[in-house]
Amino acid sequence: MGQTNDDILINISGLRKTFKGVSVLNGVDLTVRRGELSFIIGPSGGGKSTLLRCMNFLETPDAGQIDFSGTRLCGGDGGAFSVSPAQTLQRARAKMPMVFQHFNLFNHKTVLDNVIEGPVMVNGRDKREAIEHAGTLLAQFGLGDHADKYPAQLSGGQKQRVAIVRALAMEPEAILFDEPTSALDPQLVGDVLDAMRKLAGSGLTLVVVTHEMSFARALADSIHFVSGGRIAESGSAEAVFDRPQTEDLKRFIQSIRA
Repeated sequence: MGQTNDDILINISGLRKTFKGVSVLNGVDLTVRRGELSFIIGPSGGGKSTLLRCMNFLETPDAGQIDFSGTRLCGGDGGAFSVSPAQTLQRARAKMPMVFQHFNLFNHKTVLDNVIEGPVMVNGRDKREAIEHAGTLLAQFGLGDHADKYPAQLSGGQKQRVAIVRALAMEPEAILFDEPTSALDPQLVGDVLDAMRKLAGSGLTLVVVTHEMSFARALADSIHFVSGGRIAESGSAEAVFDRPQTEDLKRFIQSIRA
């Protein structure tokens, strides 16, 4: 059965972004299907994190088109580039939250308050319902005993799992992960990867920038190699890692195996 428009959750074409005269994204095209585990890999400085941040408008693109869940977030339509109203972007961001490399938790709030902030303040959920839902999610991710703690009282792995629960509490259609294990001590990485494996089995759409190649190979439905501000090659994990087509990807695979 072929792919239909209803299967597509995120569609990006011709995306460009420049910082201080330096072109970081040079016409990115990317399609992510509903329920897909999509991994973005590539050398440092290639534009991976900028691409992710442009998806939910933590950075505003300079040109190109982004459609999310059937809604045009930015585009040109043959004319001048324009961005959707702030309210539209806020709704999209709520349905496509990001888990950051450095957690980005509110240090002055408890774990529970961090988790319910978005559902109550952004989604307008009843606070008692939000607390009940948060408690269920925290228990599922081994954090049930930490609801009243503050981030400073948690390990890095626990903070990242709280960040994952916070994203889940928004009842998203997709979650974006920006190098979710790179700030962790090696012994803490496994707990976060286990939490992401649990998400992978839930049918949720995940878009993950990562340097954990064995993890990407084991879980990815698709892998996109970013180099020089473009997606230079895409395919299944087997195709990307075992049958690279471009010289840039061949060099990258060699470098991670060295």
